Amino acid sequence: MMLLAAACTKKERISYGLLDQELYEDKTLKTKNKNESEYISILYTNLYQKPISPNELYKTQNVVYSIGDRTLAYEMLLSNYFNQGTVQIPSNNNMRGRLDSFVLDTYKRFYLRYPSEAEKTWFRNYIQANPDASVEMVYTAFAASDEYSFY
Repeated sequence: MMLLAAACTKKERISYGLLDQELYEDKTLKTKNKNESEYISILYTNLYQKPISPNELYKTQNVVYSIGDRTLAYEMLLSNYFNQGTVQIPSNNNMRGRLDSFVLDTYKRFYLRYPSEAEKTWFRNYIQANPDASVEMVYTAFAASDEYSFY
C-alpha cells in the first residue's frame, strides 16, 4: 500500500523563469548556388521592389550568357540597373540618419537574415568612416558578394 501511495503523487511543475525569444532560421549556411535566372529575378526584385517580366528576364539572361564571365556579367548588370535611375533605394541622407536600421534592412533585403553584432558594427563603422560611401556602393557590395549567389 505504501508503494502504491508513493507512486501516485502529483509531480511538481518546475519553472525556470526564461524569457520568450524570437528565433530565426540560420541563413549563413547557404549551400545551393543560384542559377542565372534566379539571380537576375531576385536581384531585380530586390532593387526595383517588383518582379521582373518574363520578356525582360529572357533578354537579360541572353546578355549574361553572351558575356561568358558570370561575375563580370553580374557586375555589368548591377551597373546597368543603377544607371537606369528607377531602382527603389533609400537616399544617402536616409542611410546616414538611420544607420542601424539601414544595416538591418539591407541584410534582410539581400541575405534574408539578420546581421551578427560584428557585421552590424563593421558596416556602421565603415559607413561612418567613409563619407563617400553611398547606398549604391553598399547595395552593389551585397549583390556582388558570394553569399548573395547562394540560397
